[in-house]
Amino acid sequence: MVDTLEGQKEEQKMDVTNLYREEIYTDRKLGVIRALVPVTADGEKDATRKVIYTGEAQIMTQMGALPINFEIEAENLAEAVEKYRDSAKAGVEKTMKELQELRRQAASKIVVPGQPGFTPPTGGSGLAMP
Repeated sequence: MVDTLEGQKEEQKMDVTNLYREEIYTDRKLGVIRALVPVTADGEKDATRKVIYTGEAQIMTQMGALPINFEIEAENLAEAVEKYRDSAKAGVEKTMKELQELRRQAASKIVVPGQPGFTPPTGGSGLAMP
């Protein structure tokens, strides 16, 4: 087991051909835009790869703030700022659909005797009536 863990550690190396510098931009009101700027192993900007823009926002739920992360398809920062609102809206919609699917899956789980989570009924005839 220890040999397996040490082998995994040796395999986990950063990919020197896929490095990015992270820049953070905010208006301190609405949200955050992160720019992942591709760089070479020397830390210089790699002009052969595109900058990746992502956005961050929060929506308030009954359980508190839920962070939302989303990609922004843009060629430059100005375009990312312009597209922030629509990208955030799409990110929220995607997250809400994912949450609904998770709820649906959780509600449709069938509990079978012998599986984790099954609690046998107690007392009476052994049948549990809803």
